[in-house]
Amino acid sequence: MLNIFIILLSAHIFGDFLLQTGGMVKNKGKWWVLLIHAMIHGVLAYVLLQQWRGLEVPLAVAAFHGLIDFFKSRRASSPAAFAWDQAAHLVSLAIIGHLGAWLGWCVPFSGHGWIWIVGLAGFVAAVLGTGFFVGAVAEKLITANPELSANIAAGLKDGGKQIGRLERALIFAFILAGQPTGIGFLIAAKSILRFQEAKQQPAAEYVLIGTLWSFGLAMTIAWLTQYAIRLGVTP
Repeated sequence: MLNIFIILLSAHIFGDFLLQTGGMVKNKGKWWVLLIHAMIHGVLAYVLLQQWRGLEVPLAVAAFHGLIDFFKSRRASSPAAFAWDQAAHLVSLAIIGHLGAWLGWCVPFSGHGWIWIVGLAGFVAAVLGTGFFVGAVAEKLITANPELSANIAAGLKDGGKQIGRLERALIFAFILAGQPTGIGFLIAAKSILRFQEAKQQPAAEYVLIGTLWSFGLAMTIAWLTQYAIRLGVTP
């Protein structure tokens, strides 16, 4: 049951963070956009499970995902809303995985590419998925502290987003390569480059909050990915 859940979670990560466009996020209140998004998740679950005769699990994935996103589209965007949405999806996938095994809809994963599926999903979650949450946190801070806008506007457009993605990609690579000490050098390098901003308390706190969330989540996801890869195809 656990490896079914991991495969379904990998499909969810690809569907939400890799194949979902900005236009889909903005227009998810339209039924046909929501339907396409839910169908993408169902197809991904079907392809990655590699159990070609069973449609019950992919259909359940699509139905649950569409239902959860329907309610989410009627809530204001915030870090808490993002976290609760992802938690609801995790619970739904756990339920589907359990029912799938119990009712005989699917058997433990025995397909091909476990390491690549799980490893790439972990990378996408750490680099892209985490970015959505960190971006929501940053937006909330800017809304509550308008004086930050001037400091951010002085930088490159989307510069912070690209830096964050590169940082999380390096963190993920360091941990999976068994070299977590490399993260210390990354922190030191960022501290030197951000030295000037550290002289201004609001900007320094803004950068520190974003960095701690970004680094902490990327490290956690990398360690969980490492653990999931080791499970292999064991039921």
